[in-house]
Amino acid sequence: MANYNQEREELHKTIWSIADDLRGAIGGWEFKAYVLGAIFYRYISENMTKYINALQGEDDFDYAQMTDADAEEAREQMVEEKGYFILPSQLFCNVTQNADNDENLNETLSKTFRAIEASAVGTPSEEKLKGLFSDFSVDNSQLGNSVNMRNKLLAKVLHKIADMDLGHKYQDNQIDTFGDAYEFLMQMYASQAGKSGGEFFTPQEVSELLARIASHENENIRKVYDPACGSGSLLMKFAKTAGKQNDQLKYYGQEINPTTYNLCRINMFLHNIEPDKFDIQLGDTLHEPLHIDDAPFDAIVSNPPYSTKWDGKDNPILINDERYAPAGVLAPKSAADLAFTMHMLYHLAESGTAAIVEFPGVLYRGGDEQKIRQYLVKNNYVDTIIQLPANLFFGVSIATCIIVLKKSKKADNKILFIDASNEYEHRGNKNYLSIENRNRIFDTFCNRKEIEYFSKLLANDFILDNDCNLSVSSYIEKEDTREIVNIDLLNQQVKQTHQKVIEKCEELDMLIKTL
Repeated sequence: MANYNQEREELHKTIWSIADDLRGAIGGWEFKAYVLGAIFYRYISENMTKYINALQGEDDFDYAQMTDADAEEAREQMVEEKGYFILPSQLFCNVTQNADNDENLNETLSKTFRAIEASAVGTPSEEKLKGLFSDFSVDNSQLGNSVNMRNKLLAKVLHKIADMDLGHKYQDNQIDTFGDAYEFLMQMYASQAGKSGGEFFTPQEVSELLARIASHENENIRKVYDPACGSGSLLMKFAKTAGKQNDQLKYYGQEINPTTYNLCRINMFLHNIEPDKFDIQLGDTLHEPLHIDDAPFDAIVSNPPYSTKWDGKDNPILINDERYAPAGVLAPKSAADLAFTMHMLYHLAESGTAAIVEFPGVLYRGGDEQKIRQYLVKNNYVDTIIQLPANLFFGVSIATCIIVLKKSKKADNKILFIDASNEYEHRGNKNYLSIENRNRIFDTFCNRKEIEYFSKLLANDFILDNDCNLSVSSYIEKEDTREIVNIDLLNQQVKQTHQKVIEKCEELDMLIKTL
């Protein structure tokens, strides 16, 4: 483990150095498209080369050295088996090797990216590759005032990514090389992106906790879903947990932001998830759900946007939408949080579990949100509420919470409340859930037991009688960590101290008279 952590740390230091060195006129968050895009380009090039070389079974064979004309014979097979095709001249290693001497590098890259996407046209993987390089703008004036200047920076990006050690000492797969590099870059850029960073990336330790919760006692997970998937960090963490034991697991997600949608699809490829194993869609989940036909899902993990605005009552169609209608009311126009919750409940399998990060206001606010909570509690859908520490997420300093939903609760008609607000370590300017913190939260969730000052198990009827308030702080008493003061002992000590002061004063008076 120590060796693994050391190697992982070395990889992250290298990535940080590369990203920091490449930043210039374009801000870090915008420039991520070039760093991440180049990593993706290198990955799919090496992935295809390795695949073809293995098929040939000859030690001295190297697909990268073939002519484009000879390689064309493999196009149909590669598109069918890998979902895309890249000619030898278009491979990352060859384009990078010639980058410094290519006066038309911008055109070379543009043509290459178009060709890779075009290779999938008319196949099942067409939508998986379409537009993946759209954010890698080779003619962006911010890269330089002239074509020559822009090409120099593009060449520098390619060389820096080529120099990254992603395939030698990491061959034991302890480190998810390309995928880990991608996630670290996303986390690094998100931490510096201010308020916008949280839209794209959920911290890995939070993602891991959600994945463990959603897969607990849920052995036959075949489909996992995130209706607000961002860059796919939650789905990827699921792939690293439940996905390790199930190579047939399929991943579904929807994202409204085109840039983030591309990042999520890239993330899928970088984690070696084949095109037929994922379906990521671009669109507005609340108004245009694109996975109705794929539901129900065995597990749902999500960190939807907090207090985002939506049509609500202004759209007469929504109240009759089969996702929202059961509650009898819609989430308020100013906060669509519980609209996402109702959407996920609709898509959840009878035996499934949904673990959702929520804005804390949805737990106690009145009006229509209270009525939606009443619907959820009356039907015994709410399994657990977990209060998280503050300052865990990028650009969000408030303390969020996790709502765990189940349609078929086996244990009881009760809700488990867990106060994990103090379960964190402080690192830099953020709080962090350590392994110990995560284990304590998860073990309490699994055991469903009461622990003084930490967890409470309450009947649904009790919650309903209390205005359906789901706020953890309303039910779990905070431990008084103040030092207990013995007043009698303290008074005695004061008297003793006072007497000593008097005696010292008398001694001082005698000394002065003597002098």
